[in-house]
Amino acid sequence: MSKFTKFNKANLKNKNTFWAELVGSPDVFSLESRIFHSITLGLILLVSFYVPYNLYAKLYVGSLSALIFGLFFSYQYYHSRFQGKPHNSVLFGIIGIVLFGINYFTNSGIHGSTDLIWPIQLLLLFAISPYKHHTKWLIVYLLIFSGLHVFEYYNPHWVQHPFTFGKGQFIDRITAFPIPVIVIYLVITFIRRSHDKEQQAGKEKTRAVEISKTQILLQNDQLEQRNVEKNKLMSIISHDLRAPLMNIQNYLSLLNENELSNEERPVLEKALLKSTNSAMDMLSNLLNWSKSQMEGASVNLVEENLLNSLLNTLEMEKALATKKGIQLTHQIPSQITVIADINMLQLVVRNLISNAIKFTPPQGTIHVEAVVLESECKLTVSDNGIGIAKEIQEDIFSIKSKSTLGTNDEKGIGLGLALCKEFIERQGGRIGFESNPGSGSTFFIFIPMPKTTTI
Repeated sequence: MSKFTKFNKANLKNKNTFWAELVGSPDVFSLESRIFHSITLGLILLVSFYVPYNLYAKLYVGSLSALIFGLFFSYQYYHSRFQGKPHNSVLFGIIGIVLFGINYFTNSGIHGSTDLIWPIQLLLLFAISPYKHHTKWLIVYLLIFSGLHVFEYYNPHWVQHPFTFGKGQFIDRITAFPIPVIVIYLVITFIRRSHDKEQQAGKEKTRAVEISKTQILLQNDQLEQRNVEKNKLMSIISHDLRAPLMNIQNYLSLLNENELSNEERPVLEKALLKSTNSAMDMLSNLLNWSKSQMEGASVNLVEENLLNSLLNTLEMEKALATKKGIQLTHQIPSQITVIADINMLQLVVRNLISNAIKFTPPQGTIHVEAVVLESECKLTVSDNGIGIAKEIQEDIFSIKSKSTLGTNDEKGIGLGLALCKEFIERQGGRIGFESNPGSGSTFFIFIPMPKTTTI
């Protein structure tokens, strides 16, 4: 931007600020008052020209009328703008009628230029007076205007003709014409600008209301979500975790009372171990999920070999799968390096495999495989278990998901997959699944890789 352009913009800003200061702030003055201030300033400038001009043209009555008009406007402007008192539109209308009525007879009557000013006086009056007075002023001005012309028609000798026909009338009309033109310009421009500003302010208010409404709806959704989470936690604490503890309590009571036979004891211990293992898994997921919600799990991303990171997890899950009679295999290339939080990644993979074991019957198979797709690694956990019912697939990664029993009546709390989704996304990854009821499920996660990794 050139210095000349900056200078012009600075001058324009200063002029706009100066004019706004003269007219008054919208926060303090009404639209009618600001229009009145704008008009009076313009008319005061015009009067400062017409008073000496009328004296030069020997229109002494016109010069006096213009002077009185200018003084009246100056007083009204000061009274309204700087003393904060409302302008008097009634006095404005009456003075206009009196001055223009006198000027009509002293300046050629119907052949003079006064008729050009009557409509402008009425326009100014409409702009600064209350709406309820407009009809009255219209009737009054029409009656006065008609009455003056009728009176002149029957009494033409009352009219003075200071200008000669031809050149004199030409000068009179040329000098009078700027008054209505400038006034119309001032009124229409000011009203249009005020309307545009108020319309823009209205749009901004509407936009603010819409934003506020959106925020309220979002907060309502969040509150509803928190309510669902609260109910879920209460359900877990009151039922899913309470039941295993009651089983342990009952077992210890039976032991204490020596009511268990040698044949019943192994059966109960096996069932109790199974219940306790499920409770431990539930408690682990519950604690991890609760911590992530309350504290926000910290993410420590590092570059790590995928196979080395998951080897212990795969071995532990393989042992659990073998106990249920399920074959767990994996195919993870030893060269794959990923960017991940290792603890989070292990938890995600452990949950996915545990779910596969839970919903796969004995003699079933689970396969874990990793492949490279451009700049990310796709890790897949597939099983040939019972699959996921269509009606619950939509909420499978949500806390609203309901827990279902596994093939051996294993219990869960429905937080595992929600936790997987949250943890994998915090690492910059994604999670998805495919499942057909009765044909098994395939869960896959996408994990970022270093740009320099090649396979």
